[in-house]
Amino acid sequence: MVMVLLLLATWALWTPDIDRTVLERKYLAAPTDKIDVLGVNLHLRDSGPKDAPSVLMLHGFGASLHTWEPWAQVLANDFRVLRIDLPGSGLSSPDPTDNYSDSRALELLVALLDQLKIERASVIGNSIGGRIAWTFAALHPQRINKLVLVAPDGFASPGFEYGTPPKVPFSVVLMRFTLPKALLPMSLAPAYVDTAVMNADLVTRYHELMLAPGSRSALIARMQQTVLQDPVPLLKRITAPTLLLWGRQDGMIPVANSADYAAALPKHQLVVLDDLGHLPHEEAPARFLIPVRSFLLNGIPR
Repeated sequence: MVMVLLLLATWALWTPDIDRTVLERKYLAAPTDKIDVLGVNLHLRDSGPKDAPSVLMLHGFGASLHTWEPWAQVLANDFRVLRIDLPGSGLSSPDPTDNYSDSRALELLVALLDQLKIERASVIGNSIGGRIAWTFAALHPQRINKLVLVAPDGFASPGFEYGTPPKVPFSVVLMRFTLPKALLPMSLAPAYVDTAVMNADLVTRYHELMLAPGSRSALIARMQQTVLQDPVPLLKRITAPTLLLWGRQDGMIPVANSADYAAALPKHQLVVLDDLGHLPHEEAPARFLIPVRSFLLNGIPR
């Protein structure tokens, strides 16, 4: 009976996709901001001087390259700033291989840098994007200059095990069919301390981009295919100077995790800012950009 009621509710709240051309008219800055990489049509924004040191920015789960907009505008004064939507996120197409593992993400990043003829880049990553960033730094040290991790994912939370695929709740799987906009703020709220940041434009952007054709299936597949491994051996291999950033009131990946990273990373600086949550680059972009820009320009203070 409960299943029948749940299915009826899903039918009543059915949320269709939004045509990709409609989304691109609203969120694509220029027609040239798309690039084919290994069969994936990636949304890429490439700003700043092409001969400047490169910085690659990787967003978190359910987000898009738009999350970095305030930082990108400033950093583009000194760097070539590359922002991508991960496959099946934002305006990037789903991966035709249906492979959303970290190893596939790394394969795409290497191919992207090769296509753009960029030998080395600094990498900034948040949450899942942070996990991909530090894995890239560990496995491809010759391609990275500096590493910035904003509340990165990687250490298993209590109740989860390394080497075991997660159990994705049925309620999340139903997201393929129903995703009412009115419910989205409840999912986003733990990421912010100041929930006023979740204004109508931000919620609308998150919601509409999640309704791109194939995006919800890709998000679910990414969750199902994420099998965490003990990160310590890889973190110890990272030779790039690393800046760790955390909001002290992060409600999604607790600031206590920063101690695990600090214990494993050979060369790092930790910056924790009060009164901020999981997305400090959205919540207070100017405050967090100060240590980021200084680190990218000057490295870790002696």
